[in-house]
Formats: sequence, C-alpha cells, structure tokens
Amino acid sequence: MHTRTFLAAAVGLGLVTLSACSSSSGSDADSKTVTLVSHDSWAVSKNVLQDFEKQSGYKVRVLKDGDAGQAVNKAILTKDNPQGDVFFGVDNTLLSRALDNGLFQPYEAKGLGTVGTAYQLDADRHRVTPIDYGDICVNYDKAYFSKHKLTPPTSYADLVKPQYKNLLVTENASTSSPGLGFLLGSAAQYGDDGWQDYWKKLKANGVKVVDGWEQAYDEEFSGSAGGKKAGGDRPLVVSYASSPPAEVIYADPKPSTAPTGVATGTCFRQIEFAGLLSNAGNTKGGKALIDFLVSREFQEDMPLNMFVYPVVKGASVPAEFTKYGPAAQDPETMAPDEIAANRDQWVKTWTSLVLK
Repeated sequence: MHTRTFLAAAVGLGLVTLSACSSSSGSDADSKTVTLVSHDSWAVSKNVLQDFEKQSGYKVRVLKDGDAGQAVNKAILTKDNPQGDVFFGVDNTLLSRALDNGLFQPYEAKGLGTVGTAYQLDADRHRVTPIDYGDICVNYDKAYFSKHKLTPPTSYADLVKPQYKNLLVTENASTSSPGLGFLLGSAAQYGDDGWQDYWKKLKANGVKVVDGWEQAYDEEFSGSAGGKKAGGDRPLVVSYASSPPAEVIYADPKPSTAPTGVATGTCFRQIEFAGLLSNAGNTKGGKALIDFLVSREFQEDMPLNMFVYPVVKGASVPAEFTKYGPAAQDPETMAPDEIAANRDQWVKTWTSLVLK
C-alpha cells in the first residue's frame, strides 16, 4: 500500500527489472529463473531476496508494469502468453476481474495456515494468496493546515466543505488502485444511492484527479518530500495510512514527528494478493516464490520496503508503524461479491460524473 510505492531508489532492491514491453519467454526457457510481474511498488531487501535465491536455487527476475490497475489490466490482456510466472499486486478492489478472466491457476501455498483467515478471499480455490494489507486514506500536510489555522478534515463528509475547496488530489478510479479504493470507500460510506451525489459535491469543491499514486503523492501533494520538490500545491491526497512513517524514515535529518497525518474517517481496507499465472512457463519456480512471499522472513521485511502490513499471524512490524502509521481502527470494507457486481458500472458512472 504503497506507502507502498515509496522511494524505490532509496532502497537497495538487488533486482533485475525488465521494461514493461518485455516478454518472459527467456525466463520460461530457463528453469532456474522465475519472473515476478508486479506494480511499480514492489520492493524487497537485497539480503532477503538473496536468501530465497540461495535456498531455492531460482534467480528472481522482476517486471514492474505501472500502477496496480494498469498492471492487472495488462496481465489480463497477455494471459495467454504471460510476461512472467507470478503476479503480485492484485488487490480486493480488482480481484474479481482477475479471477473472472482466468488470470491465475490454483495453488495452495505452503504456510497458508499462518495467514489470517480474514484475508483469504479465495479460500475455496486458492487461485490467489494474500500477501499484505493496508488502508487507503486521505493524508494531509500538517504544515499547511497549521499555517492557515485550519483544522484538517477527518471524514468523507468534511472533504466537501467549503474550507477544503481546491485542496484534494486523488487518483483516477479507472487506472489506479488507491483511486478505486477511495471510490469504493465512498460507496461503502454513502451507499449505492448516495455516492454519486457525494462525488458531485466533491467535484464542485475542486477535487483534482490524476492518473496514478506517484503523480498524486510525489508531484501534487504539498506534504510529501517529492511533492515539496515538485512544487505540489494540494495539501490533501488519497494515499495510505502508512504514508506518514515513510516520510519520517526517509527524511534526513529525521523529524521527531511525521510531517503528514491521516484523516482516519476516510479509510478503505485494501488486501493484496499474489497468484501463479495460468500459463506460467516455470510453475515450479512460481510456487516456490509464492511460498517465499508468505514466509515470516519476507513478511517482516515487507513493511519498511512497501509500507504495508503483513498478513501472517505474529509477524512483527516496525516501531515506526506503531508510532506514525497504525492501521485504521474502523476502515470501510466491502464484500468481494459486492465489488464484483458493481465495480465496473460504478467506475463508468464515476468517469462520466467526475472526468467529463
């Protein structure tokens, strides 16, 4: 959750990253190489990845394919000749689309019994394995609100108030996972009959929509390190509850408090999964890689690399998470079948309401 897509350049990844137009045919032919397809937020510590490669005998190749929504759509389009063996990064907002299109083949990961049952949304068929969770929430720039003597918003309802006009930037719900999560959160809050009116009010209040999280957070948002450098002028952004600790961890010098905060009444729970692609060339290596993703070593390494929470019971999280970015206490949620039944129509309606 990315946040999940934070400053990959600042983390020693130790990975080989392919361009988005590459094919996995080379790795398929080489049974000692397993290819992971993911969104741009994928990150892992070099030593942790090396442990897997040493223990399994497989070399991991990584293909990053844009924002989560874009990566899922491309994986579906290329499912007959996939770019890799394992896909990581499909979340509960897009899960039914991937499953309905036959993107994954069943595999019950070793160690799945240690994963919380609340995260296992395909428990009967095991086409996907839960890897992490996080909360999509509006973040605010503390300095801006202090300077303007304005109380930060705390709820969906606050965001349409006049004092927050022209302050919020969000991601496109049709191309971005956090953008879609924010839309679904508003639908969960206001219901099928009320969310459209809410977005009309949000549009009238000057919400800005950009394609993806990187642009919203690292360019438009005035509270992030990247946004400050880019001259971002929006003090409210749809991001993650785990974004504030990232701002502390990567700052030099480190501040005593996080420069950004979370509007805790605007959160939607996101769960991310990995799956073995239906036409993977290296299924054995793909299964080993999925097992690794739910291992305690990877799960405990994950928070400070992708700024998400582990799904394995008892896995520890960094102190910075507890202090600066605790998971939401009462996030909005939505059943997978409700998302499946309404998502595409809601996105179509949202597009006509907000972008046209």
